[in-house]
Amino acid sequence: MASTAAPTAAVPTLDPPLEQIRRLAVELRLLLPGVRVGEARETTKEFNAETFWRRLNRAAENVSREATTLTEVFSRVPLPSPQETQRFCEQIHTAIKEIITVYYSLPKDQGITLRKLVRNATLDIVDGMAQLVDVLFITPAQSLENSDLISYNSVWTACQQVPRIPKDNKAAALSMLTKNVDFVKDAHEEMEQAVEECDPYCGLLNDTEDNSDNNGDEENDGLGYPNNRDLYWSEEDQELIIPCLALVRASKACLKKIRISVAENGKKDQVAQLDDIVDISDEISPSLMDCMDANRRGPLGEMHFTEILHQCGETCEFMIENTHIPPHSRG
Repeated sequence: MASTAAPTAAVPTLDPPLEQIRRLAVELRLLLPGVRVGEARETTKEFNAETFWRRLNRAAENVSREATTLTEVFSRVPLPSPQETQRFCEQIHTAIKEIITVYYSLPKDQGITLRKLVRNATLDIVDGMAQLVDVLFITPAQSLENSDLISYNSVWTACQQVPRIPKDNKAAALSMLTKNVDFVKDAHEEMEQAVEECDPYCGLLNDTEDNSDNNGDEENDGLGYPNNRDLYWSEEDQELIIPCLALVRASKACLKKIRISVAENGKKDQVAQLDDIVDISDEISPSLMDCMDANRRGPLGEMHFTEILHQCGETCEFMIENTHIPPHSRG
């Protein structure tokens, strides 16, 4: 009587190492939209800040370690086997999912500003890892040294920044306010320099010389390249830049006072109020950016410039009216 042999299960064929790496980069980038819009997960457990930061730091260290391992094995020949590559890819994916999970465990009531900082750090890590995997897939293994790969990518830098994230919403708010103060300070310095260097006659004088020596100005203008007329400030432009400078100075002074008030009088449990202050202070940046861009372009239409000033001025007034922390709430 013939014996019946059990059917042998087919062993799945693994993709070549580089194809697995390519797919890993795609999978990592698919995680980014979810991190950008992801909500904190509901939990019945009481939030423990010390445990959270310990988990986040450990997760970042693990991602950094896995990135180093992956770089070492894929920056030399021969490449790892398909089975080894599968294991490396799974470890990378697990490490990335872990740090995302830790981020999701940070409740909203700890502060929107703090969550934004943790979210941005998480996004930097995920995106940095995807960049690294792309480089390992595209670049021949023997053409780059490990040090070149490490300096080329940002995943290690992003992981190293995690321990430097502010640990509560007040510290996060102060960090963002300091960033906005620095931005306004840079805007003020740039605009003052432009006013000092402004020569109302430079456009007229240089245009004459250029028209006689170079017939390519019209072509450059068509391609969007600046010519000497872009450096010319009309009398109306010069009159408008003065109130603009005054507005930037007022914005800088206002932001500095708000930052001092938060540092001296704010409490860590004033989560919602601190978030509102940061949101309001953030509104000033787009308006000042418009002023800076206009300043770089040179002459402007008066209506557009006046609209920028009006928008920025309204933001400053709103900030002054709505961001006061009274001294009696000193922490």
